[in-house]
Amino acid sequence: MRTRVVVGGFLVVVLVAVIGIVLGMRQVGERLRLPLASRACTVQADGKVTLDAHQMANAATIAAIGIQHELPDRAVVVALATAYQESGLRNLAGGDRDSVGLFQQRPSQGWGSPEEIRDPRYAADRFYAALKKVRGWQDMRVTDAAQKVQRSAFPEAYEKWADESEVLTRALLGHATGAVVCTFGDDPAMRGEAAATALTQGLNLDWGLTGSATTAHLTGLTVTAANQLDGWRYAHWLVAHANDHGVKRVRFGDLEWTNRGGSWSRVGDGSREHAEVVAEVFADA
Repeated sequence: MRTRVVVGGFLVVVLVAVIGIVLGMRQVGERLRLPLASRACTVQADGKVTLDAHQMANAATIAAIGIQHELPDRAVVVALATAYQESGLRNLAGGDRDSVGLFQQRPSQGWGSPEEIRDPRYAADRFYAALKKVRGWQDMRVTDAAQKVQRSAFPEAYEKWADESEVLTRALLGHATGAVVCTFGDDPAMRGEAAATALTQGLNLDWGLTGSATTAHLTGLTVTAANQLDGWRYAHWLVAHANDHGVKRVRFGDLEWTNRGGSWSRVGDGSREHAEVVAEVFADA
């Protein structure tokens, strides 16, 4: 009888301990999920894609470099699908054999030095240059065009990312309004003058604007948009790079995105002229 009591008491203690562990893990899990959720980006343009801050910034750079090459939207879809498959849109330090970067390009195969390939602009530029040499790539399936450049052991793998890449391309090339929304915390990687300078330089380099974007009183930047298409290209790029460059607010026309709200909202009566995209960075602490 006493043995049963002891065993029963032991089981109760174990059960209480297990419940405590489960509840503790749940609370920790909630705390761990918050930073991830607070740094997520959602893209909606005839479909929906969710990325983290680094993936979003890399996708925006890949899209912008495609426009610098004066290529059609289809090329951006191919490039994004390739980077999706090769690296998950992450700038990897390593990979299969000597592969590195967004497209897992190999220095030993003439793509450049590891340092060069780890530069997203360089990597995207080299990918598009190689794609342009593929005869008839415009009429190929996404996976076939990508394979002509990559020569992967898994030639069909790129096709599964075609739909996501179409959504990203529509948004990042300005064919959708307020399509890129991100939510970040109030502790940005950069602030003030450093953030404004880096943001201006990045926008000019990615889009080849040759100084069209100018730093505005060290609190952000202003870039002239020739039309609504260009305006949304720049606006979406700024939101995509907000986490790394301390962007607090982006405004184009009568719509405004804020870091805290994480969405676009109307801030005018619809009469504001679409001429400039304005971004504000976090002030120095």
